[in-house]
Amino acid sequence: MQGLARWFVAATAALVAATGSAAAQVKELRIGYQPSPIQDASIAMFEAWGAKNGVKIVKVPNSYGVYVEKMTASLTSNSDQYDVIWHNDDWGQTWAHLLEPTDDVEANKFGSKWSMSPIVFANAQGQNTVVPMGQTFSVFFYRSDLVKPEEVPKTLDELVTMSKKLQADGKVKFGYVGGMSMNHSWFSWFWSMWANNCDVLLPAYERDNKKLAEAGWKSSLTDPCMQKTVEYWWDAINTHKISPRGMPAYDRNEANAIFMAGDAAFTVADTLWWGTFNDPNKSKIVGKVAAARFPLGPDRKKPFGWDDIWGWAIPKSIPEERKKLAKQMLNAMMLDEEGQTKLFKSTGAPPPNTTFWPKIAEQDAFMKLLKEAVLDSPDKVRGAYYFPQWPAVHKAFNDAVTKAVTGKREDIAKVLAENAPLVSKAAQ
Repeated sequence: MQGLARWFVAATAALVAATGSAAAQVKELRIGYQPSPIQDASIAMFEAWGAKNGVKIVKVPNSYGVYVEKMTASLTSNSDQYDVIWHNDDWGQTWAHLLEPTDDVEANKFGSKWSMSPIVFANAQGQNTVVPMGQTFSVFFYRSDLVKPEEVPKTLDELVTMSKKLQADGKVKFGYVGGMSMNHSWFSWFWSMWANNCDVLLPAYERDNKKLAEAGWKSSLTDPCMQKTVEYWWDAINTHKISPRGMPAYDRNEANAIFMAGDAAFTVADTLWWGTFNDPNKSKIVGKVAAARFPLGPDRKKPFGWDDIWGWAIPKSIPEERKKLAKQMLNAMMLDEEGQTKLFKSTGAPPPNTTFWPKIAEQDAFMKLLKEAVLDSPDKVRGAYYFPQWPAVHKAFNDAVTKAVTGKREDIAKVLAENAPLVSKAAQ
């Protein structure tokens, strides 16, 4: 009887040990992200790598509207809820001290030097904290069935003229549509102000925090260039009526929906929507879309492009073995030429590995345009500022211009002046 008991204890111990060993061998990585074409395509590469290496990829989607707040709360609480998270230049400096350095991800050397500049993603020690997902910047999209390449507006005034002509001819309901609301400022406010030598803070285009501080974190809201920008959109909406009355409240999805329905001739959107614009299940303008450089205002003569990346980051608080596994996955993604080519073809976003760009451009006219107009351009603008208070500055700016453009035209200068101190204060 005692022998049977000893056997039972031994068998139970062996079973527990075996079960524990099996549990220890189970590998998974949890990905915190916001569903979008480029993120879905990037995660597909994670899943392909996971299938080959016995690692389960667990996708944890989060909505765009609460993403930054939710991830910031997770990071600051030292949670190990996520192993890899979507990262963005807009909050690069907000999270830098909370993220694992990624200088030891060897394939990062193939990323864009401009987009991965230390000014964007480096922590206080100068260490990089991102692995690129792909280039994310916008271009000026137009309806190629309505506008010939030589007719594409090259100035903001020409955008009004061409829009009104197309509307008068009954070709479209609106000339231009683009996002304007908070977190969607790029698609109307930002590109048009950059196109006229203007910016959120002055000096225009400056991103060195030391120089911005020396200038007193000066808001551009009292500068004539910003008054011109707001007046341009007030006139576009109310006088010329080339843009929807409700556009100041539009996000990118609402604007893209109008463009894809065939109701607008022009929009500005991230290139990663190229695939969606040409998806017959989602768009009525398949094969009728082309892209060009941004129309310029009277105070700027040189064409420009803005060039940023979306990326992936690893929370500093997760266990070391999971950090190591996450870096292996991200490194493999950076070397996956087949997966990155699929990412471009499905989205229109240039992939993260720059060595793949020439080959894709040889085979794809859209990529060739992106290389010429943006990726290889000597005149680039960075699409955000790189200090922790930038999200607050962005909100103060968007609140101000939204209030100005939705009020009376004669009150625009007054509204901007009243809000200028709030933008400067938010930066400090």
